[in-house]
Amino acid sequence: MAHHEAWTTVDVAPNILFEHLSDLDRLPQYLPRLTGIHRVAPRPAEAQGMEARRPLQPVHEEVEVTAELAEGQSVRGEAWIDVIEEQRRLRWGAPGDHDYHGELDVEFVADGTSRLTVRLDTEHAPYAEIDEELGRVLERIKSALERPSA
Repeated sequence: MAHHEAWTTVDVAPNILFEHLSDLDRLPQYLPRLTGIHRVAPRPAEAQGMEARRPLQPVHEEVEVTAELAEGQSVRGEAWIDVIEEQRRLRWGAPGDHDYHGELDVEFVADGTSRLTVRLDTEHAPYAEIDEELGRVLERIKSALERPSA
């Protein structure tokens, strides 16, 4: 199992950045290999807001994802995503023997600036390509959200 980690600063307030990133329907905009994400169950009651759950209780969602592999193949599989709003943290993973999982954290740096950190644990190789792809994902998020609105 290899651990990968990358981070960047984003000139967007942490609450705004996290709001965009925790919207599951927007994830394919930021993740280059992800071509589709669909909930396999109704949104849980905990998704109604912080008053509907215990402190730090994640909103757990089961999803089906479609992704494009480097070889041009398309794959579909089950996954889960936990949104922990109070910590501005997203966790995800896929069931199975490969133990693929990761997390994304948004932290306050200064007024209007956030630190975005992505961690990924996977058995997939080549490892240098995974690190490069994480860098591209962070750059894509940064440029999309820092771009002035027209």
